[in-house]
Amino acid sequence: MRSSQTSRPLGFLACASAGALWGSGFYFGKIALREISVAHMVLYRFLFALPAVLPLARNRDGARWTRNDWMLLTLAAFFGIPLQFLVQFKGLSLTSLSHAALMIGTLPVILAGAAAIVLKERLNATAWCALVASTTGACLIALGGHADGRSSFAGDALIVASMFIALVWLLGNKKLLERHSALQLSARSLFVGTSILLVWTVAMNGLPPVHGVSTKAWMALAASGLLCTAATTILWNWGMTQVPASQGGIFINLEPVIGSVLGVTLLHEQLGVVGWVGGALIVGSAIVLSTRSETAQNAVQMESL
Repeated sequence: MRSSQTSRPLGFLACASAGALWGSGFYFGKIALREISVAHMVLYRFLFALPAVLPLARNRDGARWTRNDWMLLTLAAFFGIPLQFLVQFKGLSLTSLSHAALMIGTLPVILAGAAAIVLKERLNATAWCALVASTTGACLIALGGHADGRSSFAGDALIVASMFIALVWLLGNKKLLERHSALQLSARSLFVGTSILLVWTVAMNGLPPVHGVSTKAWMALAASGLLCTAATTILWNWGMTQVPASQGGIFINLEPVIGSVLGVTLLHEQLGVVGWVGGALIVGSAIVLSTRSETAQNAVQMESL
C-alpha cells in the first residue's frame, strides 16, 4: 500500500537521488581501475556496501524462506552480482565512461524485448518504435564513436552483454518479490552474491591488494560501495514504496545521463555527433519503455544494486 500524498515528493527525491548515484558508479570505477584489477575492484565495491546493507536482511515480516527460495536467490544473486558486474566492469575497463553509461540505458529496451518474446507481453507501435530506436542508438555508439581512442566495440559489447545477464537476476527476483519484501531481498542477494564473488575472486585472482593503493582509489572504492550500492539500495527501495512504478521508474534513466556527463566533463571524453545522437535515442527510448512496458515497470522495483 502506498503511503500518504505528503510522502510522494520525498519518494520522487529518493528515486532521483538513487538514479544520480548509480550514474556516478562507473566514474568511481574508472578511478579505481587505474590501480587495481577488475575483479578486485568489484569485490571491494560490495565489501564496502555489505556492512551498511546487511542489517536490512533481517526477517521482519515473518515470511518463511523455503529451501526453493534460497536456491532461487542464490542462482539469481550469482547472475546479478559476480557474473553481471565482472562482465560489466571488464567492459568499462575497455571502453570510455560515456560509452559504458549510455549502453546501460539499453536495459529497459532489453527487458521490453524479453517480455515480448518470453513472457508474450503485447507491445504497441510506440514500444516497437522505441525498441528500434534504442537498438539504432546502441549501434551508432558501438560502431561509429571510437574516434577518441578511449572506447572500443569490445568494451561496449560487454556492457550490453551484462544487461542480458541481468535479466536472469531480475526475473528471479520477480518471483521472490511475490513473497518477500524488496529491501530484505536486496540485502540477502547482496550477502549471497558477495560471498560467491569473494570465493571466486580469491580463487582466480588472489587476495585483493591492501598496500600500494592510493588514497584517491580507496575513496573511489568506498564511494562506489557506500553511495552507489548501499545508499541506492535503501533510497530506491523506499522511494518505490511511495510512488507508482511508472513514475518513479523514469529516474532510473538518470544513470546513463549522469554517467555520460561525468565522462565528458570530468574525464574529458569526446562522444562526437554520432555518439550524442545514439545516446539521445537510447535514453529517449528507455524513458518511453520504462513508463509504458508492464515488465519494465515491474523491473524498476527490483533494481537496487
